[in-house]
Amino acid sequence: MNYDVIVVGAGLSGLVGAAELAKANKKVLLLDQEPEASFGGQAFWSFGGLFLIDSPEQRRMGIKDSRELAWQDWLGTAGFDRLEDEDVWAYKWAEAYIDFASGEKRSWLREHGIRFFPVVGWAERGGYLADGHGNSVPRFHVVWGTGPAIVKPFEEHVREAMMKGLIDYRPRHRVNELIVANGAVKGVHGDRLVESAVPRGEKSSRDVIGDFEFFAEAVLVTSGGIGGNHELVRQNWPARLGKPPEHMLSGVPHHVDGRMLGITEKAGGRIVNRDRMWHYTEGIKNWQSIWPNHGIRILPGPSSIWLSATGERFSSPNFPGFDTLGTLKAITDTGYDYSWFILTQKIIEKEFTLSGSEQNPDLTGKSIKRVLSRVLPGAPPPVQAFLDHGEDFIMANTIDELVAQMNQLSGQNLLDVEKIRNQLLARDREMENAFTKDLQIAAIHVARKYRGDRLSRVASPHKLLDPKNGPLIAVRLHIVSRKTLGGLQTDLAGRVLDLHGNPVPGLYAAGEVSGFGGGGVHGYRALEGTFLGGCLFSGRQAGRSLAKEL
Repeated sequence: MNYDVIVVGAGLSGLVGAAELAKANKKVLLLDQEPEASFGGQAFWSFGGLFLIDSPEQRRMGIKDSRELAWQDWLGTAGFDRLEDEDVWAYKWAEAYIDFASGEKRSWLREHGIRFFPVVGWAERGGYLADGHGNSVPRFHVVWGTGPAIVKPFEEHVREAMMKGLIDYRPRHRVNELIVANGAVKGVHGDRLVESAVPRGEKSSRDVIGDFEFFAEAVLVTSGGIGGNHELVRQNWPARLGKPPEHMLSGVPHHVDGRMLGITEKAGGRIVNRDRMWHYTEGIKNWQSIWPNHGIRILPGPSSIWLSATGERFSSPNFPGFDTLGTLKAITDTGYDYSWFILTQKIIEKEFTLSGSEQNPDLTGKSIKRVLSRVLPGAPPPVQAFLDHGEDFIMANTIDELVAQMNQLSGQNLLDVEKIRNQLLARDREMENAFTKDLQIAAIHVARKYRGDRLSRVASPHKLLDPKNGPLIAVRLHIVSRKTLGGLQTDLAGRVLDLHGNPVPGLYAAGEVSGFGGGGVHGYRALEGTFLGGCLFSGRQAGRSLAKEL
């Protein structure tokens, strides 16, 4: 069969790109090393957060947002400092993405049947000056139906095109080489892997039963990042984030291995910003693991006290939900690869949400009744399940009992109960007034001025050591590998560039493998809700550009 384009990777950006090509009546070969159960890739497992600017949802919540404010936040967060070279296209992609997020993004998604939960979340709050890192206002729009609802319309478009003969989808096809002839990418060569019936996300076999070779006018690489390959993560770990952790949990399935980065580089593509990556600091071991070393991220409200492995409270603005990479650096600087939350029953009931579609069955299942039940007493059922079964959770009635169990869990006996008690007492004394010098408490008061936080995300300020707010809870937090912020450098058409800044003929990339556009649209940090959006936007850009060129 003759193909116009070969798409390598059936994740979200690959589905979007393939759907755009099929819409233009181009014949597409869609390859993926995983079984069909993993159609849609990582996006299926996501919480479904999308970054939108000045949306109707924001306006209904009393949020005043604008393109100018969002661009200010993006630049302050990204910190682009390689504008003559590695960031030259990343900056242009960032401008284009801000235009998309403040323009047609929402209407385009609605055309595909995607709807949003009415309460807008406030992620990555920053905690620095106005032109520094972080979202000045809430912009995190959770898709009604979470990750599966984002994947669904594009999967349907692809499967419809498969029925029409426009898309040939072949799972268990692992690309090992991009075929280059006369300086242009003309096809792919690789292994056919043994059929696998493992459920979505589980580790599949790498046993080879044959090989393949296909040719097309162009190849679009949409193979994802390196988060499941901890060896590669540590190899690229930047010195500015401290020493790479000896122990990490994996926030993505095993197949997120980064193989295609090296393969594409060998074919002439340029990788930029290798040292930029995004890992979470509030990870807990999944008591029902799906993939190896499976970690779940807590999406915390701002009230938990964050302590180092040795029991020192982190300084401003290393508070829950404020600066992911800033806190990562603070943790690695301690010489340990874990930290602690201390909180109360009141806080966990209101402020703990777990990332992932499977950890939010009410939102994923689009059950209004179950969503409304979150306001009832008690922790949400998935959080309660971790309290009951998760090895990283401890409950006690007194601080003495709590710290004793924390030392027992770590096995290192690093925590001094009197030092921790004194820090909590000092914090609790600041609760006597509505004003305070403690910047975390001040941030809590500010957060509760936003209706969305007051209703569903931030507990009423209270004293941690007051027994009526108990029991006390401690959570051991691990570092969770997640996103690759650098990648293949691409122009705004999604064409992969070579070492001299020229497009490699026939070679395109989209999604995480391209740093979500341009080889690093986020710069050094992200504003959240921009990873799925980056896959959507870059996949659409590449698909449309290819369709037009072909």
